[in-house]
Amino acid sequence: MSLIHALVAQGATVLAEHQAGERDFSQATQTILSKIPPNNRHVTTHWRTTILFLIPNSYLFHYISEGGFTYLVMADDSAGRRMPFAFLNDLQHRFLEAPSSSSAQDAPAHGLQGTFGPVIASLMNTYNTSPPQDELTRAQNELDQVKNIMVQNVEQILSRGERIELLVDKTDVMAGQATAFRRGARSVRRQMWWKNRKIVALAVLVSLLLLWLFVAQFCGAGLNQCGAQHSD
Repeated sequence: MSLIHALVAQGATVLAEHQAGERDFSQATQTILSKIPPNNRHVTTHWRTTILFLIPNSYLFHYISEGGFTYLVMADDSAGRRMPFAFLNDLQHRFLEAPSSSSAQDAPAHGLQGTFGPVIASLMNTYNTSPPQDELTRAQNELDQVKNIMVQNVEQILSRGERIELLVDKTDVMAGQATAFRRGARSVRRQMWWKNRKIVALAVLVSLLLLWLFVAQFCGAGLNQCGAQHSD
C-alpha cells in the first residue's frame, strides 16, 4: 500500500479525507497543513514516525496548494514522487468538477466528508492497486514496444540472412554436382563414341569375312581358281 492518507482542505480546515491504513495520522496531517504557506506550489514534505516494534519508517507528505485549496496525500517513500502527484492531480481535477466544490468555500471542517470522502477512498484504492500510467511511464512503455519490434525485425533479418546463406550453399553444391554431371556425361559420350566405332569396325570386318567365305566357295581359299578359269 503506497498511499496511506489523503485529504482536501481549505487552508488548515480539512473538508474531506480518507486513510487506507489502520493508524490515525490526522494529527500529523493537521500539523503539515498548518505549516503550508498560502502560495500555489507543489511540495514534498518529509515526515518520520515510528511504528510496531520501534522500527522507524519514513513517509512523505505530497501536496498541491492552489486556488485556496490544498490537496495532500501521505505516501510511503517507496512510491517516489510521480505516482503521488499523479494522484493529487487527479484528486484536484475530480474535486473541482464535483458539484460539492461550489459550496466548499463556506463548508465547515469535514463538511464534504459524506459527498467527497468516498471519491478520495475510491481514487486511493485505484492508485494503490493498479495506478494508471503517467506520461513518462507510457512513453517508456511505447519505447520498449518499439524496441521489441525492432529486435524482432533484426532477428527476422538475421534469420532470413541465414536462410539466404544456406540457399547459396545449396546452390554451390548443386553447381558442383552439375559440373561433375557434365564431366561424367562427356566421359560417357566419349566411351559410347569409341564403342560405336569399335562396333562399326567389327561389323565391317565381319562383312569382309562373310564376303571372303562366300567368294572362297567358288574361287578357292586363295581366290586363284576364279583367275585361272577366267584365263582359259
